[in-house]
Amino acid sequence: PDIPVIDQAYSKLSNSITVEWRAVPGATNYMLTAEDGDSFSETIVKNSPGTVTGLKPATLYRITVRSINSGGKSQPSPFRKVKTVLAAPILSVRSLSCDSIAVSWKAVHTAAGFSVSLMRSDGLGRMLKQNTTNTSLIFTNLDPGTLYTIKAYAWNANGMPGDDFTYNQRTSPNAPVDVKVAFNSGALRAVVSWMPTEGALTYSVTVSSGLLKLRCNTSSASCVVPSLQCSSQYYVSVTAHNDAGSSEPTDAVSLKTVPCAPVNISIEEDEPGHLLVSWSIVSLGHYYVVFVKSDDGLEVHCNTSYTQCHFQSDCGFTYFISVFAYNKAGQSPLGDVFNYTTAPCCPSDFRAVFMSSDTVRVTWAPVRGADLYETRAAGGGGEVLCRDTAPACTLSALRCSTRYNITVSSFSEARGSNASCAPRHVATAPCSPEIKNISKEGVSVISVQWQPNNEEATYVVTARGEAGLWHCTSTRNSCTLMDLPCGSAFSVSAIARSPAGQSLPSYSIPLETVPCCPNDLTLAQVTQSVTNISWSVGKGAQTYVTALESPKGQAKCHTLQTYCLLGCITCGTNYTVSLRAISETGLTSSCTYQGYSSSACCPSGVKLYRLSNNGIRVIWRASDETINYKADLHGSKDNFSCTPSSGLNHCDITKIPCGDVYTVVVAPVTDKGPKLTFCPKKIYS
Repeated sequence: PDIPVIDQAYSKLSNSITVEWRAVPGATNYMLTAEDGDSFSETIVKNSPGTVTGLKPATLYRITVRSINSGGKSQPSPFRKVKTVLAAPILSVRSLSCDSIAVSWKAVHTAAGFSVSLMRSDGLGRMLKQNTTNTSLIFTNLDPGTLYTIKAYAWNANGMPGDDFTYNQRTSPNAPVDVKVAFNSGALRAVVSWMPTEGALTYSVTVSSGLLKLRCNTSSASCVVPSLQCSSQYYVSVTAHNDAGSSEPTDAVSLKTVPCAPVNISIEEDEPGHLLVSWSIVSLGHYYVVFVKSDDGLEVHCNTSYTQCHFQSDCGFTYFISVFAYNKAGQSPLGDVFNYTTAPCCPSDFRAVFMSSDTVRVTWAPVRGADLYETRAAGGGGEVLCRDTAPACTLSALRCSTRYNITVSSFSEARGSNASCAPRHVATAPCSPEIKNISKEGVSVISVQWQPNNEEATYVVTARGEAGLWHCTSTRNSCTLMDLPCGSAFSVSAIARSPAGQSLPSYSIPLETVPCCPNDLTLAQVTQSVTNISWSVGKGAQTYVTALESPKGQAKCHTLQTYCLLGCITCGTNYTVSLRAISETGLTSSCTYQGYSSSACCPSGVKLYRLSNNGIRVIWRASDETINYKADLHGSKDNFSCTPSSGLNHCDITKIPCGDVYTVVVAPVTDKGPKLTFCPKKIYS
């Protein structure tokens, strides 16, 4: 294509030159070339205008343009000489104070001067502009904590401006105002607050006391400073910060903390019932309050500007004592809480109950402050000691029938014992008697003897058994038990009684009374020579010996039963009846009963004679002419009997049916009792 013609070439930026030319017909592209003798730069563009970049500032270049199409490149156009503009100064900006900004830069090659302008970034206010040939300047009377936009460029000797450089800079904040300090005495910390400052991003609080400095950083308008020391004076200041720097610290605010807890506390009981509490003086303490709380919840206090206080106290109490110092800032922290325990009180409501003649249980009302009780019993030439935490003690192995002095003392681990408690007098119960002898003075009368071993004692003897209780009482060494029932077993023991109490029972002695005689005794003749004797049970008897005695002889039986068959009995004889009841241990009761007469003797030589077809005669031989007899005839069809006249030994029975077999018995006739059935029988056909 044809060679293009440059209309104009100029530089607006220090690294580029813009070229304008007339369009060439048929050209599809254009090549821009810039040469400075040492180097060149080429750029292909579509049309005019075009810009060559990557150039050096303040440098003279030869600019040419070549048109391009598919056929190739044209020859370069006539050149134009163009110099690039000055480079922008590189700014270094900082805020010197809350109302000033300092701007500095390095010198720019071939620059004749510099122009620097400053304006609030939010567009408020007016723009400040300064021209200088120096490489630094300061803007003053600015707003604190405000963001400013700064723009600077250099110009050459022809007044041509170069590239500009823009920088945003904030002024440092102003110092906070209305600083307030709130002190928390309980937590030993301070809350510092202030009015927010324009443009401040963070704040720092400095709390100093001598060489000690505490800091607190925050982005809000308050800050908590912990871990302050008691009895100290601090100075508090606040500084505002942003990316431009820090404000001046505020004027220091004085802060006095609460006093420290008093130390070297001593507690003394200068006299019974009075406590003296003293302590060392505390720095920054204006006055003191002492709290004394007893373990029953009652609390008293003392307010003083001195270093000691007096309090009343009671025995057996534990007092918890704390001392606080005060000033305008408040109360000191809680220091050590001291406890002081007074001596325990003497036990009261003393009671002594004898469990036995040698054992007494002592009880009392619990007293305050007592951790342990000591019970001491002195008497009888000896001493018994008991220690226990309970308000009771059992003193054993005491001597019976002895007077003791019993003292109960209270102890506490903190204060020791209260040795001023008065003793109590107690006498032990009588000694147990010892039964020496038991003798029988009659069937139901027993005499008991023992060894007296007490003074002014009454002795009670008891016989105990299933039949009941029997007692006798004496102040001497014997007494008599009366009306003891027969056939009973007893356990006999004795006790002694006195105003001091009752002794243990003596060892028991077994006692057995003789068995009882049977109430009922019955005799029944079984045969002419055998008699059955039966009787009721005799209480306490195990065996029985019964006997029938007459001048003609004796019949005797020894048995476990309540009946007995006695043989060899003589008929028609009077007997005496005796019975002996014998216990398991051999005790015997001799019993007598009404006499017994055996039945008359049966007749002998009984014979039968026929009198006629319907009668018989019964004949016998009488054993005694004074005895009357009766003949009985028993058959299958009927029964018949006959009784002879007095003095006869036969009788007749008539009108007997024939053709039958009869049994004939002749027996003595008795005035009382059943008819005898044991006499011999005869058969008659």
